[in-house]
Amino acid sequence: MVILLEGRKIKAHTYEVHKEKGKHKIAVKFHVKSEEYHEVTTLLYKENFQVEVPQQNLNFHGKIQEYSTSITNLYETNQVGDFSLVLIEAR
Repeated sequence: MVILLEGRKIKAHTYEVHKEKGKHKIAVKFHVKSEEYHEVTTLLYKENFQVEVPQQNLNFHGKIQEYSTSITNLYETNQVGDFSLVLIEAR
């Protein structure tokens, strides 16, 4: 599944969506290569995003509810980290 955060494509290898108290909640897991680590983490530090899931016609302003990664130093070349991200619709 592809999601867009502020227009940046994230290819999720796991994806779940449901509603919690009337708000969309999306949980994704995705791989981040060392070459894209800085760009992805800089984006995630923003904490608030325009979230789009074109395949499901979802488009909302969301914020990070949970975030974790399997590796903290992706500055070494040829590394891949598993990122977990939970976004909830902000109103």
